[in-house]
Amino acid sequence: MATFESKKVINAPLETVYNFLSDFNNHQQLMPDSVQNWASTFNTAGFSIQNMVQLSLKIDERVENKTINIIAVDNPPFSIQLNWDLAAENSGTTVTFTINAELNMMMKLMASGPLQKLADHETERLVNVLS
Repeated sequence: MATFESKKVINAPLETVYNFLSDFNNHQQLMPDSVQNWASTFNTAGFSIQNMVQLSLKIDERVENKTINIIAVDNPPFSIQLNWDLAAENSGTTVTFTINAELNMMMKLMASGPLQKLADHETERLVNVLS
């Protein structure tokens, strides 16, 4: 299991951050330009990544103001889980975005850089959108 993590403090109330992240319709704002053909509902999202893969995701679990767990569905190329963990801070909300992926050695060599960049990009965009 390969793990990629990005952590940021957002100058926004915990409830605001949770409400934004708990609705998949808002996640398009966090995606890099390489994400195309975005389609979403409150609980699901589907998209393609330029020249790579098509993914379908669903929110598997929500714990109010604490956690949002997302899993890949519909035969992903590898098992992947995305987790948003939230904690209230004096100055706002600490957000930790973790990507866990079952990657063989070859996939790990090819995908590690892009997956870490994705984690960093999503948390940075979240700061920009909500601060």
